[in-house]
Amino acid sequence: MLDIALLPGEYAVCRLAAGTTVPYALSSGLRGADVVTVSWTSDGISVICPTDRAPAQAVVETTWRCLRVSAPVAPAGTGSLAALVDPLAEARVSAVTFSTFDTDYLLVPTVRLAEGTAALQRAGHRVTG
Repeated sequence: MLDIALLPGEYAVCRLAAGTTVPYALSSGLRGADVVTVSWTSDGISVICPTDRAPAQAVVETTWRCLRVSAPVAPAGTGSLAALVDPLAEARVSAVTFSTFDTDYLLVPTVRLAEGTAALQRAGHRVTG
């Protein structure tokens, strides 16, 4: 069982063209529970951030809600993402995941939040927030 916190606000999944400068505003002035993650590849730059911080020049997919595994997850740990994604897949709820050094995050579509959290709770996880 994992303790999962629902973070406040909606999140956007964004794509910037390769070589684009990531706006400074993404890294400054984070509020409370805000999370921003940036991934660079040769194909482009992916950004996950609160919707009000989405870069103006990005292709943006909005209306996601962000869930965070509350307890630290060891980088070499196995199975925690599968324990979250599998129940969502069974409930046919899309998910976007990412990990930091300390824990795992997943986004579910805002319109499917109730179904997603119910699926996680049926799988034995505790969702708060």
